[in-house]
Amino acid sequence: MRAQLALRRRRLDSGEKSVGWKIAFGAPEAMARLGIEAPLIGFLTEGALLLSGAVLDLTHYTRPVVEPEIAIHMGASLKGDASRDEAVAAIAGLGPAFEVADVIFPPDDVEAILADNIYQRHIILGAADSSRAGANVGGLRASISRAGQRVAETNAVEANTGNLVDLVRHTADTLALFGETLRAGEIIIAGSVVPPIWIEDSGEIEFTLDPVGSLAVEFVKG
Repeated sequence: MRAQLALRRRRLDSGEKSVGWKIAFGAPEAMARLGIEAPLIGFLTEGALLLSGAVLDLTHYTRPVVEPEIAIHMGASLKGDASRDEAVAAIAGLGPAFEVADVIFPPDDVEAILADNIYQRHIILGAADSSRAGANVGGLRASISRAGQRVAETNAVEANTGNLVDLVRHTADTLALFGETLRAGEIIIAGSVVPPIWIEDSGEIEFTLDPVGSLAVEFVKG
């Protein structure tokens, strides 16, 4: 984490702005495989931001993967050891997000994964739905389509990630250990709501977080 946060500091010092944080390897089988008891935390800066509909050339990727996620939008800063009620009150809304990562080495060394900022390359963010303040996930349904064909869907949007409020508290606690604070205006992307989607061929991936909104990203070869 110290190596990762030093990388973040260099990017901020060069003029980038913080977007927020990412949760990774939070699914039970992923934590078991890595021998960890809680998800890993990475950072997000504005240099990673793309607009929905972006086209990415696969030529420069080793093993690209895209993850449809829920973005937790923070309306207030949160320190470590915050109560659950304080965390709920700090969450201003939820929205859809895509993360694009590139697994450039096998995911079996936790320190190497953290130092590389957990393979993070790009993010696409949708608008926050303020009716979802407090991490209200009731009635949310996620569906993912590839080249127009549905490939995954779930209405249990926390089943693969864990409880969103718990993830916010975990992020705030982890950052506090290293002298950082989860700040108002930042977002947390909470991990893939379905198993990550590996990208090998050209095509468009669309993610709909119903009834909040939709995002898309297209991958091309050459």
